[in-house]
Amino acid sequence: MTKGGMESVELFTTEGKGRGLKAQKEFLPGDVIFAEPAYAAVVFDSLTHVICHTCFKRQERLHRCGQCKFAFYCDRTCQRAAWLNHKNECSAIKRHGKAPTENIRLAARILWKIEREGGGLSEGCLVSIDELQNHVDSFGEEEKRELRADVESFLEFWPPQSQQFGMQFISHIFGVISCNGFTLSDQRGLQAVGVGIFPNLCQANHDCWPNCTVVFNNGNHEAVRSMFHTQMRIELRALSKIPPGEELTVSYVDFLSLSEERRKQLKKQYYFDCTCEHCKKQLKDDLMLAVKAGESKPSADTVKEVIQLSKDTLEKINKARMEGHYHEVVKLCRDCLKKQEPVLGDTNIYLLRILSIASEVLSYLQMFEEAADYAKRMVDGYLKIYHPNNAQLGMAVMRAGVTHWHAGLIEAGHGLICKAYAILLITHGPSHPITKDLEAMRVQTEMELRMFQQNEFMYYKMREAALKNQKIQVMPEPSNENAPSLFHKKE
Repeated sequence: MTKGGMESVELFTTEGKGRGLKAQKEFLPGDVIFAEPAYAAVVFDSLTHVICHTCFKRQERLHRCGQCKFAFYCDRTCQRAAWLNHKNECSAIKRHGKAPTENIRLAARILWKIEREGGGLSEGCLVSIDELQNHVDSFGEEEKRELRADVESFLEFWPPQSQQFGMQFISHIFGVISCNGFTLSDQRGLQAVGVGIFPNLCQANHDCWPNCTVVFNNGNHEAVRSMFHTQMRIELRALSKIPPGEELTVSYVDFLSLSEERRKQLKKQYYFDCTCEHCKKQLKDDLMLAVKAGESKPSADTVKEVIQLSKDTLEKINKARMEGHYHEVVKLCRDCLKKQEPVLGDTNIYLLRILSIASEVLSYLQMFEEAADYAKRMVDGYLKIYHPNNAQLGMAVMRAGVTHWHAGLIEAGHGLICKAYAILLITHGPSHPITKDLEAMRVQTEMELRMFQQNEFMYYKMREAALKNQKIQVMPEPSNENAPSLFHKKE
């Protein structure tokens, strides 16, 4: 094996887009093209005491580092695995008196690694940290101000006995973090918990309709024998059949926005103009702006009015969700849907956004039948817009399946859970915790479905008795965050 598992990809340079990655052999949907450990990674400031600093799993009880009192670990195994990267940080935190922000901590970890290994190519890396894009020249005034503040804080934290780096190189590292930081998620893949730098992944260019996806794998330290332990890593997985020589692309943003909105976001966050086919030809924009078909087609003014109402409602919903006023959220959704339904088509993104929020919040409030109806309509719309093997689509279908199951709609629930399982097998792989959860649900709902088909009356009787004895599993509290995006952009 060469380049730490990177022998199946080739680094190339293209005009206008810079470096990129190409397949060296054929890949099929679900194949892992490469797995890459983090060059450096840190837990977000707000979660340092509830997330393991080695594997980034969320745990009930964590062991605290006895020296700096800042880092937390699952157990001694994770603590030992962290020592090489934590040793300098540990003494610097003690000397400084407190831990600095996540940005400063990540820059320090990168520079300590350069101090240990040199700035050249690390094992398994196609490019060195020095060669990564920093886009500092493209920074606006506000970003330049933040960069100067970060460099000053870094210099206060950086120990005098460590190797000293020039201001320009330190600025380069902060630029790299700003443009190339990858979001790390907890073991369920549902919450963003940290940020890491993965030099090989940074070489994959963006496409709004990509042929690859990236999943974060927390690794496994639970096996009794350490030879079976696996380290935290990202996996680049194929979404479709990829022939040798084809460029490997990932999407930096969620597809569920108009091409103009995606291009604005990409320009603002990553400093490039997207020239992918979906943006150039505005593919799927017509679906995302669909209006009700039929004889009484709504006027342009009516459509404009309803879209403005939808935008205003989404702002009010965000405020109510932040304050935990979920019944208010439901009322806002119902009122908005009444106005949207005669005007907007079933794939219109403003309708889909309200349906998504309504189904999630109603599930949390255990109003499962109404939630299931909205979830079904949401999924029907998503299926016409998203790539068939899209991770966000898989998660939405899973949520809809669980909602139907809770509502006692066992046939539809089982069908949706099977559909979600097929998507997540490709995007996440069979050993990911969320895929394993889905597999357990698939087996459970299949058993219940058989019982339902044999004797419907008995099925409902047993379900009723089971619910009396055991409170129905409550859905997680609705999050005000979107699913973790691929690259972490400092807000």
